Amino acid sequence: MERVLLMAVHHQNQTLERFQSSLDELQALTKTAGGVVAGIVTQKRERLHPGTYFGAGKLDELAELVEQEEPLLVISNDELSPGQLKNISNHIGVRVIDRSQLILDIFATRAHTREGKLQVELAQMQYLLPRLYGQGTEMSRLGAGIGTRGPGETKLETDRRHIRRRIDEIKHQLKAVVSHRSRYRERRKANQAFQIALVGYTNAGKSTIFNRLTGNDSLEQDQLFATLDPMTRRMRLPSGFQTLLTDTVGFIQDLPTALIAAFRSTLEEVTEADFIIHMVNSAHPDHEQQQATVLKLLKDLEADHLPILTVYNKADLLTEDFIASAHPYLQISAFKEEDRRLVMEKVQEMIQETSEFYDTIVPATGGRLLDKLTQETIMTKRTYNEALDAYEVSGYVLPDHPLSHQLKGKNEA
Repeated sequence: MERVLLMAVHHQNQTLERFQSSLDELQALTKTAGGVVAGIVTQKRERLHPGTYFGAGKLDELAELVEQEEPLLVISNDELSPGQLKNISNHIGVRVIDRSQLILDIFATRAHTREGKLQVELAQMQYLLPRLYGQGTEMSRLGAGIGTRGPGETKLETDRRHIRRRIDEIKHQLKAVVSHRSRYRERRKANQAFQIALVGYTNAGKSTIFNRLTGNDSLEQDQLFATLDPMTRRMRLPSGFQTLLTDTVGFIQDLPTALIAAFRSTLEEVTEADFIIHMVNSAHPDHEQQQATVLKLLKDLEADHLPILTVYNKADLLTEDFIASAHPYLQISAFKEEDRRLVMEKVQEMIQETSEFYDTIVPATGGRLLDKLTQETIMTKRTYNEALDAYEVSGYVLPDHPLSHQLKGKNEA
């Protein structure tokens, strides 16, 4: 475990709660990256010092703490300019990184797919390129310690031309991977699969509910960004209606711009969805801000027009009455089976509201059509009529589903 000091400015327009929540998150990010927080230095300022982030007196206080605690690293809560990084590091004598670099570092350890690794490497290079000036060789390499890790054995050299060439290479490789992903998505669309995206702030419990709804065993940890690569699995709703559920990377406030750009294709899973389940950690003191961060990102992705069910998770950890700020919503604990069933029933009810009613007769020999109706529509009635030697079937079908035209034709007949 690496000893780390944190530095943070309490901005004038921030409430004390908002600042504390941001600081708690920085500590959680540090722990996730394998660091131990040995001390925190904060200062309330109207604006960040353009050259040194802190004022001169507070910077001296930080330097004294560095001498006492002997950390390997200092992490800033705000994104720092190349000049600020260099000036602070020179003044205190240890390596300095900022929140963005810390998040990139965690992503580097979490990426498992080829696309994930390429995207992290691209984001790191784009982020570090303007920050190489004056950092010294040991600081400009990826390899050992928090804020220096990268996928595989990649080393980041100070030669800018080499980095720019590598950025172009990665972009070229990513194009191929992204086009493969979009072909796969088109195939899913062609198969008329109803797609549900599971979104939420990091550590809201998405993987926990995803695993239990789909019978999957992806990583579940009480850590930030436990899931990085999106995963899609089948989920059957109570009526038998089959959907595809995608677990996405956790959102976070102040996500590095380079990372949003690099992970665009991963987050596109959300834009391709037909329905969104937004998981919120209701037990978190700053859950409203976290909820707002996710909604803003959905708006940026132009996915805010999709039907959204807000699921306030971790109800078992609540110590006081909870007031929901989003509708429709459910309040659950993802570990409880009856709560998970409520989620599936509510999703089905919301899909039904946007669907068209059908009432049809299927001959006893029409087994394939019956299966299709069970899996691709929300079937509410299925009874066998002996006199007709057929099934009387009714339910709800999505307006743009091919079965919709078939069923309309039968009803009119």
